[in-house]
Amino acid sequence: MKRGVTFENVREIAQTLPGAEESTSYGTPALKVKGKLFARQHQDGESLVIAVDFAARGEMMNAAPEKFYITDHYLNYPWMLVRMKQVNKDELRDLLMGAWRRVAGKTLVQNMGERS
Repeated sequence: MKRGVTFENVREIAQTLPGAEESTSYGTPALKVKGKLFARQHQDGESLVIAVDFAARGEMMNAAPEKFYITDHYLNYPWMLVRMKQVNKDELRDLLMGAWRRVAGKTLVQNMGERS
């Protein structure tokens, strides 16, 4: 599968997630569930800021530093930056699903399970 995704790909995947809605955050396109942010385009235009737990973030950054990184700003927050040119659509889908699950709440996550 070819590498490289755009924010348009992010939007397409988000449309399949129950309750996901397009919004803005820090002046950039963002995705939220019930007003809670789970992903947004980084102001550099090249990266995606995504919700992730600290353990998974550490593992992913160690395994693939060309794809996943943080800046000092995100050091103490459960967020990670994803270089969109370095991931494929399947990886993006997995990342967005995980971020969405972090904020969606039990009912939406259960409903998603029933749809699969």
